[in-house]
Amino acid sequence: MAIIGVGHCTTYPDQDSSGHALAAAAIRAASQEDAALVEHWDFDLGRPLFDGNPISCADWGDIETVMGESLGNRARIEQRTREALSQNAVPILMGGDDSVPIPFFAAFGNNGPIWILQIDAHIDWRDELHGERYGFSSPMRRASEMPHVAGIVQVGIRSVGSAKKADVDAAIAYGSKIVTAREIHYQGVEAALRHLPDGAQIVITLDCDGLDPSIMPGVAARTPGGLSYTQTIDLIAGATTRGHIVGMDLVELLPPADLDGLSALTASRILANTIGSIFRQR
Repeated sequence: MAIIGVGHCTTYPDQDSSGHALAAAAIRAASQEDAALVEHWDFDLGRPLFDGNPISCADWGDIETVMGESLGNRARIEQRTREALSQNAVPILMGGDDSVPIPFFAAFGNNGPIWILQIDAHIDWRDELHGERYGFSSPMRRASEMPHVAGIVQVGIRSVGSAKKADVDAAIAYGSKIVTAREIHYQGVEAALRHLPDGAQIVITLDCDGLDPSIMPGVAARTPGGLSYTQTIDLIAGATTRGHIVGMDLVELLPPADLDGLSALTASRILANTIGSIFRQR
């Protein structure tokens, strides 16, 4: 597994993404206490993280990005992801706003077909916003246009966001499986997992506002009713019972909006659980 930090991707006109660029450093800092306990028993996983085996995860540092250099940022994110895939590593990107998944998904062009499991409060199916087609309102719309993307499952959707009826209609017409947060609360994570075909190669994209703000307050769009920590890690672990996780991004963490580091800690624990789940599937 290759852990890779990302700062910036595609910003809208007059948008400042510098807050999101702090996410990777905040998650790394929050993970330091757990790092010293890597051989200890992890009750989330039911065993130590690597179960006594050699550590198979490395921090690849940060992709060099510049706010406003959208085209170059996308190229660098895609290239770095492809480098990880070429070494048979599972890339795990952390940081940046929700435009980061677009080049991340694109990097799997020679490694498909993939299914995308999105955890988010919003469907992100806008074709464009402010004249920009690659911003944070459009990642799932752009993913649906990629020939190597076989299907999309969208989990945690709730409340009201940028989507209009035409955007929802377009997602449904494509075949996206939309699973609301309320469905997860009532039916459990199987409400989403049942849409993933057996043996699928799964890329997880996690927008931090998919979680409830009581445990993930450090986001730009706090939306009540989101997934719990346990639902989130159960969903990720459950994905490995359906297929194989081949990549993950965790985006939209906004450290300046965090409360006492709670969001960074939650994000760190989610990534640790993801690493453990990927390690066991391999």
